[in-house]
Amino acid sequence: MKLVRGRDFLMGSNDHYAEEAPVRRASVGDFWIDQFPVTNREFAAFVEDTGYVTFAEVPPDPRDYPGLTPDMAVAGSAVFAPTEGPVALDNPGLWWRFVAGANWRHPLGPDSSVDALMDHPVVQVAWTDAAAYARWAGKSLPSEAEWEFAARGGLEEAPFAWGQSLAPGGQTMANYWEGEFPWSRTGDHGFHRTSPVGAFPANGYGLWDMIGNVWEWTDDWYTESTAEPAKGCCGPPRARTGERHESVDPCSPELQIPRKAVKGGSHLCAANYCQRYRPAARYGQAIDSPTSHIGFRCVVRRS
Repeated sequence: MKLVRGRDFLMGSNDHYAEEAPVRRASVGDFWIDQFPVTNREFAAFVEDTGYVTFAEVPPDPRDYPGLTPDMAVAGSAVFAPTEGPVALDNPGLWWRFVAGANWRHPLGPDSSVDALMDHPVVQVAWTDAAAYARWAGKSLPSEAEWEFAARGGLEEAPFAWGQSLAPGGQTMANYWEGEFPWSRTGDHGFHRTSPVGAFPANGYGLWDMIGNVWEWTDDWYTESTAEPAKGCCGPPRARTGERHESVDPCSPELQIPRKAVKGGSHLCAANYCQRYRPAARYGQAIDSPTSHIGFRCVVRRS
């Protein structure tokens, strides 16, 4: 872990996606943060020690999901599947598949394995799984503000964790999609999905993979309203933390499944789709929805 000295900082962005705005003042205390996302090796040690069973390994209860028939109630998770050619980018169902038997041990389905991926970030973990690991490790999941402050690496208001340019001097600084998403890869970094932690440069705080590779769970409920109402004219508004009831996806109000904020983007972020390979970027992920591109890291707060 690395010690990050906290302070007030400007969180968010007014120049990208609407959910990142407005730029707002946030404050974090001192905290230790994992230098890398939690790996398959580390998660395996947790499971071996506790016998923990992850969300994706348990068939869903049809009573919790209106319209789910018993024959559809099988254990599994969401796996990215590249398309054969260009497609409309407003329908994620074209490149996401529910795969029975997909879980952290078998991230792409029952015929896959993490045996050769032990130093890659663990994926196919729901928020509850990440929180359980953190408790076992004597740690916590970071707040959204802690995560963003750490990702910025000491830079003030820079769009990227390493500065002003996505690829300074032509160097690829993180594991993101180079090419036309979701079908054509033209980059030469050699990774088509996750990469071993530490394969790309660290940021100014000595933290690896804060951007790209996998999205990372935080402990904050996701809400579109990121700032308190302005109470004066001196500077940006203060950041606010959402409430559980605010985080329910308005597109599926009948399910009432809350969402947590995930940060950092993943290997699926691309110039033509989801340009969220930035510290300010954020997304609301349902707590019951593990995928092949979401992982996590932990913090320890100094008292």
